Amino acid sequence: MRRILLSLALLLPLAAAASDNDLHKVNGDVRVEAGQHAGDAKSVNGDVDVGDHAVVQLASTVNGSVSLGSQAEAGELHTVNGSIEVAAGGKVDGQVHAVNGDISLAHGAQVDGHLSNVNGAIRLDGAHVAGGLETVAGDITVGANSHVEGGILVDQPNNGWFHWGSERKPVVVIGPHAVVRGTLEFRREVVLKVSDSAQIGPVKGATAEKFSGAAP
Repeated sequence: MRRILLSLALLLPLAAAASDNDLHKVNGDVRVEAGQHAGDAKSVNGDVDVGDHAVVQLASTVNGSVSLGSQAEAGELHTVNGSIEVAAGGKVDGQVHAVNGDISLAHGAQVDGHLSNVNGAIRLDGAHVAGGLETVAGDITVGANSHVEGGILVDQPNNGWFHWGSERKPVVVIGPHAVVRGTLEFRREVVLKVSDSAQIGPVKGATAEKFSGAAP
């Protein structure tokens, strides 16, 4: 989980190297209005909401959620203790990280970098992730017609704070006509269910259960 640890360092120094079009707030929400262009949109103890067709370099928060609107664009999305949602047609050029929070990508959403969390569900609904998926204790659903390059990694919990929620087996579902290129690697016990119309790469550490129809 080195990538996640590195991403946390980016969240904390809100005041460092601020530019004129950065939006920073402590104990409050940050809103980037529809169609607006901004630099970094950051909060502590608040949500970050990027409106439809808006563009930001970074949207991040601690103790809050991040949402990227329809057809909006961002360089990276990060949160600690909150969810991340990318609406239909939203695009992220780099990484998407959540610690203790769900991540969901709507139809047509695209992430060119790595997408990961520690604890919380990851769901793709007809979306595309180019840099692979990673979790420790969360469920993963690669929904119908979704595409993932870079494989899937479910890592083992360590003895520290990443142990949250690690007692149950994560459930990984690869839906109808979904494509996962690269290795599906499982370093802990999981339940892996793969549609009979999906295409996946090699599986390491688990045995796939085939299903037919819209869902297992």
